[in-house]
Amino acid sequence: MKKTMTVNLTGTALCMALGLVLPVLFHLFGAGSVFLPMHIPVLLCGLLFGWQWGAVCGLFVPLISSLLTGMPPIFPTAPAMMLELCAYGILTGVFYRKLRWNIYPALICSMLGGRVVSGIANAIFYGMADKSYGFAAFLSGAFVQAVPGILIQIIVIPILILALERARIISRERT
Repeated sequence: MKKTMTVNLTGTALCMALGLVLPVLFHLFGAGSVFLPMHIPVLLCGLLFGWQWGAVCGLFVPLISSLLTGMPPIFPTAPAMMLELCAYGILTGVFYRKLRWNIYPALICSMLGGRVVSGIANAIFYGMADKSYGFAAFLSGAFVQAVPGILIQIIVIPILILALERARIISRERT
């Protein structure tokens, strides 16, 4: 039990660190919002360590990043991203580790579920900020502009997870 807690805590901290560093690197090249670099470590965290750890990672990475770097803007974007990424962490952990789905349906359904949460959260927070946010803005931001990031997630994340499992670096016990 103690070893598992240590591994989960350390792994989540690593995912959180990646969630802070990757966006800075991608934004240096102007590719942050297109490649969704903050999403990758959160999705990995839920897949590797379970829904509780994925939730923590997803909830706190956008907030810490916002406070340290100004990305995402503290309001209305950061709270919406906090909820979206928290949903990614929870859903990947539940679908892959708890329900034992195959990696691809678990990842894709998690990505869709997180985008639904994002759309609802953005509608609420943008409304509070007196900014417009409609269905066209949701589709454009969550799907059209994000296609490169979505493709990277669907290609790279399963390869990483399956390679780590085959190398027996991680195991897929239920959480």
